[in-house]
Amino acid sequence: MMAESAQLMRQWRILQTLSHRKQGVTLQELAQEAEVSSRTISRDLTVLKTVGFPISEVTSAHGKKQWKIAGNVGIGQLQFTLEETAALYLGRQFLELMAGTLFWQGSHSAYQKIKSALSNPAVRFLEKLASAVHLTNHHIVNYAERAELIDQLMLAIEDHRLTVITYQSLRSTEPVTLYDIHPYALIFHKGALYLIAWSLDHGAIRTFKVDRISEVDVQPKLMSFQRPKDFHPAKYLEHSFGIFTEERAPQSIRIRFAPKVVRILQEKKFHSSQRLIHKRDGSVIAEYQLTGFEEIRPWILSFGRHARVLEPPELVETIREELDLMINVYTLGDRTYD
Repeated sequence: MMAESAQLMRQWRILQTLSHRKQGVTLQELAQEAEVSSRTISRDLTVLKTVGFPISEVTSAHGKKQWKIAGNVGIGQLQFTLEETAALYLGRQFLELMAGTLFWQGSHSAYQKIKSALSNPAVRFLEKLASAVHLTNHHIVNYAERAELIDQLMLAIEDHRLTVITYQSLRSTEPVTLYDIHPYALIFHKGALYLIAWSLDHGAIRTFKVDRISEVDVQPKLMSFQRPKDFHPAKYLEHSFGIFTEERAPQSIRIRFAPKVVRILQEKKFHSSQRLIHKRDGSVIAEYQLTGFEEIRPWILSFGRHARVLEPPELVETIREELDLMINVYTLGDRTYD
């Protein structure tokens, strides 16, 4: 299995090389770059040619033999390159969670066109390549049953139409609530869709989780609105630790992380404002500029005793209160739910 995987990736790199170097590549150059024998590369080229990829050996005016790939590879009508075709084909798995929506329909349609344009052996080759990357479906919402609802939201966003949504907030005491909104944008965050919209009921921008929207009623064009020209989702979420933001100035949040978890912070930038200050004892103080604590609080708690909030005092107290409540849960047991 490992040998087959190595062969597959080597053949994929050959296709990439031929696609990039239009002037052609010699057998010896391919062998040298792959660090294998010329005979091995020759077998790879034969396999790729057999499954339908338009590669061929040509002789230059100077008698030099080189391997080339046809200029218009993939879907000829769209002039896709080989890499573009493969990327679209292999990337369809990332839209499977949107099954039933217009996003998924477009992806599925493109996939079918690519499949019909390639030979069966070439399709099988790409399928093998796709199996090298696996996308887990943990914490990912399936929107297949909400396709029409999402289509309506997309229409409202595009046409700037006043929309009435039926929404059930996680914290609301009411079973459902009707909101008049001006929908601005859909955001995909951590496996779920969110709607950013101006809420006429709140007189402010609000974030609604699409999972909790049960009905969408797009109003006639006569009831359209003007979206603020300076609104942009990235700018709006600039000082959010995720998808929710608060209408106040960002404040500095400083957290001290123990040496044991410092590598996690070095491997990934958890926010655009993240600034790491390394201390002599191996610990790190991480600084963030955020408007709220709602989403960073559980993230801090996930580090357990290896993270301690230094400031602001309000967040320190919030974490302390949460820890006290957790201690009560484990001390009092079921009595905490009475």
